[in-house]
Amino acid sequence: MKLYADSARLDAVLPLVEAGLVAGVTTNPTILDRDGHSEAHRPMLYETLAAAGAREIFLQAVGADERSLRSDAESLVPFGDRLVVKVPATAAGFSVAAALASGGVPVLVTAVYSVTQAASAAAIGAAYIAPYYGRLADSVADPLALVSRMDAVLAGSGTRTLVASVRSAEAAEALALAGIRHITANVPVLLEMMHHPASEASAAEFERVASGR
Repeated sequence: MKLYADSARLDAVLPLVEAGLVAGVTTNPTILDRDGHSEAHRPMLYETLAAAGAREIFLQAVGADERSLRSDAESLVPFGDRLVVKVPATAAGFSVAAALASGGVPVLVTAVYSVTQAASAAAIGAAYIAPYYGRLADSVADPLALVSRMDAVLAGSGTRTLVASVRSAEAAEALALAGIRHITANVPVLLEMMHHPASEASAAEFERVASGR
């Protein structure tokens, strides 16, 4: 399994990246705005995260139409070989994703809400799809079943499911048990996944015994 930090808060993300606790970082315009950044900060974010050791850095292209979306996506490509360009699962997004993928650029099709969108992303050679698990949970009866069907339709295609909007360690557990191997979540959820009170108690006991020698 690979875990990613869904955040642009460098003070929170860099310790996880530098420690090798996450494979990379995912962002989108909403995250950038929430964390005090804009699209103009994407070069700085890429360079900082790459220098810290992030293996994959996901930055989203923006544009109100296909032409502007393609132009923005192409402006991201020179950033470096750790970049994955995100585009939305819209008609314009699929067209831009297809062009990028045909040129060997890793692409993630984001905000995927249906199995047919997942299949379409695989058909154009996208590297990833990103269903929003939390948002699906708000709108469908069984989000885990839907994400599992998306993942199943990708089998053998080379396109991977990177589930976003994972709001709790319990949700991450359910996804992992369903076979999902790529998850992105905010830093508090990632830390929650690594924590258990019994583990902390055991570590404290180990230290107590060791210090008494």
